[in-house]
Amino acid sequence: MRMRRESILERMSGAMNQYLLGIDIGTSACKIAIFDEDGQVKASASGDYKVYYPHPGWAEQNPEEWWQAVCGAVKGALEKGGIRPGEIAGIGIDGQSWSAIPIDKEGNVLANTPIWMDTRAADICEEVGARIGEDRIFEVCGNPFKPSYTTPKILWYQRNLPDVYKKMDKILQSNSYIAFKLTGEVTQELSQGYGHHCFRMRTGEWDMDMCKELGINPDILPEIYASHAVVGTVTKQAAEECGLIEGIPVVAGALDAACGTLGAGVIHPGETQEQGGQAGGMSICMDTYKADKRLILSYHAAPGQWILQGGTVGGGGVMRWLEHEFADYERVKGKELGKSSLDLFNELAEKVAPGSDGLVFLPYMSGERSPIWDPYAKGVYYGLDFSKTKGHFVRAAMEGVALSLKHNLDVALEAGATVSELRSMGGSANSLLWTQMKSDVTGKKIIVPSSDTATTLGAVILAGVGVGMYKDFEEAVDRTVVIKRQHEPNPEVWAAYDKNYKVYLKLYENLKDLMRQKGEE
Repeated sequence: MRMRRESILERMSGAMNQYLLGIDIGTSACKIAIFDEDGQVKASASGDYKVYYPHPGWAEQNPEEWWQAVCGAVKGALEKGGIRPGEIAGIGIDGQSWSAIPIDKEGNVLANTPIWMDTRAADICEEVGARIGEDRIFEVCGNPFKPSYTTPKILWYQRNLPDVYKKMDKILQSNSYIAFKLTGEVTQELSQGYGHHCFRMRTGEWDMDMCKELGINPDILPEIYASHAVVGTVTKQAAEECGLIEGIPVVAGALDAACGTLGAGVIHPGETQEQGGQAGGMSICMDTYKADKRLILSYHAAPGQWILQGGTVGGGGVMRWLEHEFADYERVKGKELGKSSLDLFNELAEKVAPGSDGLVFLPYMSGERSPIWDPYAKGVYYGLDFSKTKGHFVRAAMEGVALSLKHNLDVALEAGATVSELRSMGGSANSLLWTQMKSDVTGKKIIVPSSDTATTLGAVILAGVGVGMYKDFEEAVDRTVVIKRQHEPNPEVWAAYDKNYKVYLKLYENLKDLMRQKGEE
């Protein structure tokens, strides 16, 4: 179902205030934010749900619990903001990657979905990759054949839950499931296509030959929609469940990384979103197809673009670990001074020279994703001696995360993806020291938008363009994305960071066999 733009505009013209509602399906919670036309948050709320770990390597969630959390959070946000449901002009949805939600013909969920961190299908990947050829698979989809992706999970259903596979009418992603609950329409959105290895990344279509080679019934794959396409309107039942009104337009939505990239204002080739939340990463906007097996490729939420992604485990989680284990004094002192313990950590790090006097940190605290894709990788401090202080530990950790970002950017450059500037989002962007450090290490200008809700902002930009509130993505970004500050790289410190970067790369190469050996014991 597609709603005519004319009818949407007619509906909007009768409303006193016009707001856009964004829904973010994260790993631990959903986040709801209601924005005005200028990208200002008028109200927000969240709802928690569980991750289930029934067996080693398994990580799954119940999509119905997502929906329940969304309903509660939408009601909460409307009430908190004093916003009438009739003032919502459109709804955008972003969601975590690589879900595999099986539904039957009646729309019932047949099993919990494995989520992005689930690796239960590792043996299937090895077998199928060897049979078809990993190069053949990569040529079609532009991504490695890894167990975290959607395709191996579908094959796992086929082999281990044959009754589920037999009853399966469609397979959905996280944002398309919420869109289905809101509208009753079954869809597949373009940017989430990258989870499927039968998705032709060059053209944005299903590849029937690869479906056949993989042994996947193409009938379970929904029709593909652009991220900003209006796929339906809120049904009477959905309106009753989540406190909205019937008839609100809903767009297809997009991958959370794509929406975060859009919400940071990245819509032109070379612009790059730098993510510094619990984990770290980057998303480079490109207008030509460029793939590398060490990175992740998807369509952007903005039409006609791809994003080349690098995702690392090192990010804000590194600093939170340090704070939890070593900040007893800073927590006490911070209360006296009216500062946070992390602020005091920053002050300690500022007293240490760039390069941490040769102390180098590998931020592989839970294995590592791109570009090394090594589940056995471990965190390492190298270069300790009696001169090193707590400040050295803190600064080296921050620098290690910045070095992992540079590693991904360098691999992207080898793939032909040129970066002009970084746009930073996530908790680490609030640290002036850390952001400047990333600029110095990478040699790139970093722009920090003012919004702390870039991902949901990206979702509502899709809704705003879809319903005609903005004429195009250029206008939407100009209206909603405000720059808070900018950081320019300091060439005077480049030598110290370059020296540490070379050590950073050699450390892993020299230790990876030992890491694997110990991990397999």
